[in-house]
Amino acid sequence: MCTCQAKTADAVQADIADPGYLVAGMTCQACATKVTNAVSQVDGVTGVDVDLANGRLTVSGSATDTDIHRAVEGAGYQISTL
Repeated sequence: MCTCQAKTADAVQADIADPGYLVAGMTCQACATKVTNAVSQVDGVTGVDVDLANGRLTVSGSATDTDIHRAVEGAGYQISTL
């Protein structure tokens, strides 16, 4: 890999720690808010970012993928890990 494209160790670790998710079925801001609220209530979640335009969900904290999937599915949406 060329050094101009090399990631720092911290950046690589951040990518591993937070791979992100794709959420299907969100069609409006109310949907994004519903997903945000559901995921925010999961134990260990310290931050939630929903990109409605791209259907992407980013979560920070120590919550498990399983718990995040359950929260999103419980809110009525489909989720997959990137």
